[in-house]
Amino acid sequence: MTYDVVVCGAGVGGLLCAHALGARGLRVLLLEKLSAPVPLAKGEVLQPSSLPILRELGLLPRLVERGAVELSRLVVRGADGASLLAFDYSGLEGSDRTLLALDYAEILDVFGEALPETVTCRRGATVTELLRDPAGRRVTGVGFTAQGDHESAIAPLVVAADGVSSRLRKLAGIAAQPVRYGHRLVSFELSGVESPAPEVTAYMTPGGLRLFYPLPGDRGRLYVQMAPESLRRMNRAEPAEWCAAVCTDTAPLAPLRERLRNCVGTRQVHTVWRFSASRLTVPGMALVGESAHSVHPMAAQGMNTAIADARTLADQFTSGPLAPDAVDDALVRYEAQRGAWIRHIDLMSHDATRMVTSTSRAGRAFGRHVLRRMGGNPRLRHIATHNLAGYGMRPFTVLDRLHQVGLPDLRSAPV
Repeated sequence: MTYDVVVCGAGVGGLLCAHALGARGLRVLLLEKLSAPVPLAKGEVLQPSSLPILRELGLLPRLVERGAVELSRLVVRGADGASLLAFDYSGLEGSDRTLLALDYAEILDVFGEALPETVTCRRGATVTELLRDPAGRRVTGVGFTAQGDHESAIAPLVVAADGVSSRLRKLAGIAAQPVRYGHRLVSFELSGVESPAPEVTAYMTPGGLRLFYPLPGDRGRLYVQMAPESLRRMNRAEPAEWCAAVCTDTAPLAPLRERLRNCVGTRQVHTVWRFSASRLTVPGMALVGESAHSVHPMAAQGMNTAIADARTLADQFTSGPLAPDAVDDALVRYEAQRGAWIRHIDLMSHDATRMVTSTSRAGRAFGRHVLRRMGGNPRLRHIATHNLAGYGMRPFTVLDRLHQVGLPDLRSAPV
């Protein structure tokens, strides 16, 4: 079988790549090892920078029709509910100044249903090898198994969108060193919950992060940070009682005690990784999404970075047929445009995560101090909001870092 593009992996990054490249008239084969999507509590918040991309592809109206919830800000609060730092998206430049929250399964459904006719999707297909030219210099396709048969697909461009443990990344010899955070996140789906505010709320507590945001149908998603030993105690204890007690250190979440007890069956335990691949391309192949990078969910950047990866890669092509040399030139441009941004997202997300997830007394005190200083500094707050929204790279300077810990900032009057 011969195609213009083979995309491996039907998560957000893979589906968006297949859609955007197929919309350019390219013949795309989309391979996914799972026969059906697995419901996961992940990737449910779309940042403002993702909305124009989805609108251009005709996907945004479909998400709105599915009931996507519009949110206006991301707020870090203390365990008592008091605001430490509010990222208010309404003050951003441009017309897209909101977040959207929708179930990950719904997002995948929308993306999958809207694939152009130029895209052939095959589920239950496991990629087993990368095919190369006689010199072994460039990737020319993939070998895969489907229903017990081994098949090959030839294409001048292969896209690896096969997740954190990416087999294609390893087969291509691209280095990555995933680092696992020392805690886990346990997610719950709560029903019959009216959100008090249109926001993503991150609570800093003695036990670590508690993250909550609304979902369609008066539902909400709650993530609870847990140490591995606490999870072992949960498995030995009565799960319903354990769930009812996980938010006793967070006053605004106390009213959810009974709902947590009743939703024990919805809990999922997530291992949280951080890494950026050493490179995004080899001749004939590009990495997108979690095959290229992974960040902590606290700052809601993972899915949105994957969307931007897909858009940037597709923008390097116009129509087919694709010549190998032209593809490799396009991959050089893709690497140049995305590499620095991915490293920026990695550092930004990790810095935010360290402040909010620390469980030591000194770590929490330092995190609260920095967040309050930023919350009282309109200039720094605007830079951070711009970065979180995905509208560009405005890294904090050394002087900005000093302002965060206490040096007066003459360029920004405190509020």
